[in-house]
Amino acid sequence: METHEVLTMGRISVDIYPNDIGVDLEDVTSFGKYLGGSPTNVAVAAATHGRRTAVITRTGLDPFGTYLHQQLDRFGVDDRYVSAVEHLPTPVTFCAIKPPHDFPLYFYRTPTAPDLQISAEEVPVTAVRDAKIYWSTVTGLSQEPSRSAHIAAFEARPVIGLRDGQHTILDLDYRPMFWASEEKAREQVQGILGHVTIAIGNDQECAVAVGEGTPDEQADRLLAAGVKIAVVKLGPEGVMAKTATDRVVSAPVPVETLNGLGAGDSFGGAFCHGLLAGWPLQQILDFANAAGAIVASRLSCADAMPTSTEVFALLAERGRALPEEVSL
Repeated sequence: METHEVLTMGRISVDIYPNDIGVDLEDVTSFGKYLGGSPTNVAVAAATHGRRTAVITRTGLDPFGTYLHQQLDRFGVDDRYVSAVEHLPTPVTFCAIKPPHDFPLYFYRTPTAPDLQISAEEVPVTAVRDAKIYWSTVTGLSQEPSRSAHIAAFEARPVIGLRDGQHTILDLDYRPMFWASEEKAREQVQGILGHVTIAIGNDQECAVAVGEGTPDEQADRLLAAGVKIAVVKLGPEGVMAKTATDRVVSAPVPVETLNGLGAGDSFGGAFCHGLLAGWPLQQILDFANAAGAIVASRLSCADAMPTSTEVFALLAERGRALPEEVSL
């Protein structure tokens, strides 16, 4: 079997996004439906940059589940590890779109969601072990059997030392509605940081993982826990990445925000692409930052993921350096 360059695991859903912009959800008159779920969107973003991707997840055995398989195929994401849970519906997620900063989300995932029913026995251990990049989120640790499945996947990865450039990435994507408390989430995150080579999160997510502090203090704590690259998103100040020897900051790429919900997933897929391309950390951050900005300026998430050419064009327009092999 061909090794996947990016293999993600976790949430999948049907995103129900309003066609009416700037109004409360109760006042929306029409909606569109899209593929959603953060780690699934990351796989789509990486595929849009030309990477071989797959996702490990579960849907309901219903028309929405069929729709998600169709969309994964359309985006070029391998769906062989996507199975159905017969007794649970495929999750849907509603949001209101009130730019530039208000995008409330409503998750319909009760009493639980199929993607939290992945068991350790269902994890494709060989595929996880061999993938160049394995990506998952904190949400997958929020309940069983998903928690044990995610731990099994982390334990299947090579011993940290970056064998052949492999990376194990944890998106610190903390969603309080999925957890009993921040303390429970911190306990689970700290239990697996030793398996992680790269951790990515904003200041609130980093605070849940390693405690309150400045971005540098949070990055240092992540590095002390065994992470090789700590990425802390700085909001309007851009994003910072820190290793044992380097600290780099990518300034924000201003755009007119339409829907900020998919920007982080676009950032993640672009970050994976830059890692696989072997670019310097500064260029990886700039590329990922610009990719996130492009999606923030568009309506949907998966459907809005930019191509590499679009990202390079925005970087060039803003006077940012491009990788040596790129010419426009």
